[in-house]
Amino acid sequence: MASQSIHYLILPGWQGSPAEHWQSHWQRSLPSASRVEQADWDHPDPQRWVAALGREVAAARGPLILVAHSLGCVTLARWAAQAPVASLRKVRGALLVAPADVERANCPEALRGFAPISRDLLPFPSLLVGSDNDHAASAQRALQMARDWGSQAAILPGAGHINVKSGHQRWEQGFAYLYRLQRQIEQLERLRA
Repeated sequence: MASQSIHYLILPGWQGSPAEHWQSHWQRSLPSASRVEQADWDHPDPQRWVAALGREVAAARGPLILVAHSLGCVTLARWAAQAPVASLRKVRGALLVAPADVERANCPEALRGFAPISRDLLPFPSLLVGSDNDHAASAQRALQMARDWGSQAAILPGAGHINVKSGHQRWEQGFAYLYRLQRQIEQLERLRA
């Protein structure tokens, strides 16, 4: 799979991804990337967020890799559970970073409308990267989401929520997970050929 033929669609989480966030860095660095824009980053509405993702995927002209963070992961899973087959076929894979457990007891009120989290298998390859000290999802919950979604999983030690506050402004190491996902996609495509 030539990276030039793939478009990377970035799905930020609650409050968006500011310019110094790794998702913004990746958007500037990857050869073909854009982000799903939401009307309201601070007061997320699950139906509107899913619809915005759906519009972006439907409008895509070629194959996509989705790169989601936090609430973006939960949005992606919800979208995939009800998306039209034609849209799902455009998605080659998804990198799911620091998914937010919107079912946890201390979940911020603004995110509770995204519960329950979809437990449907994702119909495309995926890799979930979590952390053993993420306030938004314990390692155990991240691993459970990975199992539910059929994702490969990697739990990083001491990485926090893998955002600006946890010191992941550029997160160059994260590209290794993106490339790992791309190799997985390539292997599956070779098997199907």
